Amino acid sequence: MPETQRSSADLDPRRRRVLFRCWHRGMREVDIIMGSFADAHIADLDETELDDLEALMELPDRDIFAWFVDERPVPANLDTALFRKMKIFHTHDRPIHS
Repeated sequence: MPETQRSSADLDPRRRRVLFRCWHRGMREVDIIMGSFADAHIADLDETELDDLEALMELPDRDIFAWFVDERPVPANLDTALFRKMKIFHTHDRPIHS
């Protein structure tokens, strides 16, 4: 299973907890979606974005995955700036390994 590539040594306790939880969701695909985003952005998220990320983490992995792959529309209350930032982070216009 993928693990964080980022050290949490410089993070406050809340960000450490969020980073860990992003990588330990249960569904591998969602671990990768949330964990890689957290690796890249956890230190820069403001309090509102952290609140939104924590709220998103409380939801079932199947729902989160369905929203990311556009299988189902994102509920209006979850279509936050943070969610859109995560979607943009995972948008690729070329093969990932090229």
